[in-house]
Amino acid sequence: MLHFLCQAYGKKGVITMNILHVKYAVEVAQAGSLSKAAEKLLVAQPNLSRSIRELEADLGITIFERTAKGMTLTMEGDEFIGYAKSILLQIDQMEKMYKDGGAKKQKFSISVPRACYIAEAFVQFSKQLSEDPAEIFYKETNSQRVITNMLQHDYKLGIIRYAENYSNFFKVMLEEKELHAELVTEFTYRILMSKDSLLAKKEQITFDDLATFVEVAHADPYVPSLPLAKVVKEELPDNVQRRIFIFERASQFDLLAENPETFMWVSPTPQKVLDRYGLVEKQCVENKKVYKDMLIYKKGYRLSELDHLFITELCNAKRKYI
Repeated sequence: MLHFLCQAYGKKGVITMNILHVKYAVEVAQAGSLSKAAEKLLVAQPNLSRSIRELEADLGITIFERTAKGMTLTMEGDEFIGYAKSILLQIDQMEKMYKDGGAKKQKFSISVPRACYIAEAFVQFSKQLSEDPAEIFYKETNSQRVITNMLQHDYKLGIIRYAENYSNFFKVMLEEKELHAELVTEFTYRILMSKDSLLAKKEQITFDDLATFVEVAHADPYVPSLPLAKVVKEELPDNVQRRIFIFERASQFDLLAENPETFMWVSPTPQKVLDRYGLVEKQCVENKKVYKDMLIYKKGYRLSELDHLFITELCNAKRKYI
């Protein structure tokens, strides 16, 4: 343990420090004397004294004032010991992380479209985490950002969503980026609205019925090789004149619940979410466009235990709600 060197920058430029000497300095500062520190460290006092002098020489500072009553920290020494304790703590944490038999941190990361059934899968997944340390990342975004997160920010899993007519675009792109893709589900969008909306009272809803209402929509649809204006035009019926664009799901529920003039195109929504916000979900008889949700990950990536656990819950949520 601690038998290695580290580099830092100080008055003399690059400084090479023996971490063992740093540990000795911290023990001397805590004990207040060489003899007490040597006894605790099981090190001969002359060797301990020599290590402290070598450390001071490397740093170009005086860490301790030597007095008849013991060792006291100088101002520079007090500052150094503060940094030293932080360094030693990080080293200790690193050793515990990688040492055989130590608790291993659970790691999981995924970028997904904004969808209630996927969020429900993530909630059920979170309930099954063990008591071991964990770092879990769940990012809701558009398909472009999902792919970027995987290629540039080391997210391990992703789910992308696109209209069926763009399948070829995405198939070519995923192949070029060496990403493996598996179909999660196919669906047509439903209409989400307040239970107090006039739309909720209709037996059947057509595109023309939506014209006087306010559409809530996510502001960042994405299709490769196509400008945003064209994608928005194809995704959203032209007869709606009022739209509110948002970026996250929390706002959409507040808008839909509190403003009966609003509606939103969504993937199928769990009944408990509808009940929680006082919402109603209906189909539009004229909407025939099919969308695909695809699970993606890098080719050659070996799925972890947590990955498999999430995918199981994703399949459960798909069967239950879609």
